[in-house]
Amino acid sequence: MPVVNYQQYCDMLDNARKNKFAYVAANVTSLTTANAVLKAFAEMKTDGIIQVSTGGAQFASGLGKEDMALGAISLAQHIHLLAEKYDIYVALHTDHCPKNKLDDFLIPLLEETEKRRAKGLPNLFNSHMFDGGELPLDENLKLSKELLERCAKNEIILEIEAGVVGGEEDGVNNEDAPAEKLYTTPEDMLSVARELSSVPDSRFLLAATFGNVHGVYKPGNVKLKPSILKDGQEAIVSEFGEGSQLDLVFHGGSGSTIEDIHETLEYGVIKMNVDTDLQYAFSRPIADHFFKNYDGILKVDSEVGNKKVYDPRSYLRKGEAGMKEHVKNVIRTLRSENTTLFNK
Repeated sequence: MPVVNYQQYCDMLDNARKNKFAYVAANVTSLTTANAVLKAFAEMKTDGIIQVSTGGAQFASGLGKEDMALGAISLAQHIHLLAEKYDIYVALHTDHCPKNKLDDFLIPLLEETEKRRAKGLPNLFNSHMFDGGELPLDENLKLSKELLERCAKNEIILEIEAGVVGGEEDGVNNEDAPAEKLYTTPEDMLSVARELSSVPDSRFLLAATFGNVHGVYKPGNVKLKPSILKDGQEAIVSEFGEGSQLDLVFHGGSGSTIEDIHETLEYGVIKMNVDTDLQYAFSRPIADHFFKNYDGILKVDSEVGNKKVYDPRSYLRKGEAGMKEHVKNVIRTLRSENTTLFNK
């Protein structure tokens, strides 16, 4: 199935919300990592979201360019081609884009989709994230609304963030973020609902913060407060009525307990970003390959090595398999197995 259109994407999100599961939103940086995610979705019979960060996109463009927009376009085109070979739905998304990278990343990608639409071609990406969490909320919402209006004209969903996800990811360090920024308030969520719901024919997602932290942690080390999401949704229903709850995104899930993750699904989380754990799942089998084949990979004492084990395909395939299996584990955790809408 080709990458979803706007209505199919909306149907995916509605399905998750109705049945209280979440889609894996897996970060990729290369053809190999994208292939791993697509295969995992297919084996688990789930639809899903593949996303590209600014740093991941820059990496994908290579040392010769280091161009975020070019790398994202390249990865998206590959995924469009390969997704046609699988019987599931796939949505393409871009991850955290702060204000200072809008002109180098998100805006050029919107322009690329606008060019495609003018030629009668499908959208390149289905959704984008603007990360204005570090800005004052009024400024964040002003920029978010302007972007949402442009996205709505092009049948693109916008994800925004209110508050700051702690830790460090993709070169953005929030380890010293003020404590109050780590927790989105019910008032913040109401402000988002009031401002963005006024944009006609639009759809948006909110990454609310409830103690989330980017990085590597042992299970239970991250202390989440999922009740923050519940309180925010209740405030929105109180003002706007039933059915007005926001579609929420879970960032910084490494180290979270299954219980906390499942609780968030009750409060409207329908998308969970997965990056750090996938990096390790990809790297671990490659490290194992290098340790076990040390003499074959290196030309030690003037020997010639063993082409079968230093050929990059021999170990990158193992990395792909490791990443695929971890994506499948997260799919099980998020309860999205066997939920594809393809052919339904």
